[in-house]
Amino acid sequence: MDGFVIERADGRDDGEDWTENYQRLPGDANISIILEATSQAGVGPRLHQHPYAETFIIRRGSATFTIGSETVEGRAGQVLVVPADTPHRFSTGPQGYEAVHIHANPEFVTEWLE
Repeated sequence: MDGFVIERADGRDDGEDWTENYQRLPGDANISIILEATSQAGVGPRLHQHPYAETFIIRRGSATFTIGSETVEGRAGQVLVVPADTPHRFSTGPQGYEAVHIHANPEFVTEWLE
């Protein structure tokens, strides 16, 4: 195989209740990712920003995002892009949330604002 396979750290072979951070991915991927799947409502990070864009691919459920001065209801089937240096946070919806967060940088650089 010419590519790379990264297995889930806890050994499970499903996508349920899976939250994991990946930095410095092999093959010069030049991104870092957060995989997040939760059935809990009201979960999410406090206000923060990055010096690069962050893209959210929402696979299941929903979350209320604050992006700059706007509030956005992100739901399954949507892709949200937060530009570099834009304060943002989210809180998962009543049915939980599953998404891939793609950081346009090989490692996480986060400035916490609250």
